[in-house]
Amino acid sequence: MNRDDCIITVNGETLCLEASGAVWWPDEKTLVLADLHFEKGSSYARSGQFLPPYDTRATLKRIAALIARLMPERVIALGDSFHDDGASDRFDTEEIARLSTLTRVVHWVWVEGNHDPNPPAWMGGTVQPYYQARGLMFRHIPCTEPCAGEVAGHVHPVVRVNRNGLSLRRRCFVSDGLRLLLPAFGAYTGGFDVREEAVTSLFGRELAVFAMGRERVYGVRGPCHALLRNRNMEAQPSATAISTVNTP
Repeated sequence: MNRDDCIITVNGETLCLEASGAVWWPDEKTLVLADLHFEKGSSYARSGQFLPPYDTRATLKRIAALIARLMPERVIALGDSFHDDGASDRFDTEEIARLSTLTRVVHWVWVEGNHDPNPPAWMGGTVQPYYQARGLMFRHIPCTEPCAGEVAGHVHPVVRVNRNGLSLRRRCFVSDGLRLLLPAFGAYTGGFDVREEAVTSLFGRELAVFAMGRERVYGVRGPCHALLRNRNMEAQPSATAISTVNTP
């Protein structure tokens, strides 16, 4: 980790927010991903909405790059890893081989989601309704009541960033220091604006929003510096950074 990393504290645990949309928990050597939605493109195609059919392969490639760089001992996928019950049947042979290789080199925990309550057995790893370690509880759908240490997905939070006449809709992390909401990692995923009740109702105190940039994460709304461990990090993105990020 370096001075530009976005490092925050959630229920006493130190987490690094990755520009990829993943969370890195260095003390536990754990990589956390939310809402991969494998085979969403092919699911849409079956209903007549044709999208490029490469979303699964692109997502696997991004995961492999993170594993190669961070070398985790554990990967936690926070549910909705497969877009529907038949998604794994639509993997081609190369995609099956890629995912099988990833689950052989590192221990995977697949948290059950509402889209994939019964993930396929061939993928490797363990399937659990939730996963708890130290001060954190990993689940797919966040609790409606306050839950200290909860790390969840499902909501796909996004934020609109306006600066110097530019306006971009960005995937984002949301936290109040007690719980953390991750952005969707998958290629074809929409989201709820952080101002909507689906997001604000989850937090009992003022929330901080961290937007994904091209190469780093930026604190863009709320008490971001109160959560940051590296207080010397430039929180707000420059006009140049905003103009060069990739719109999801």
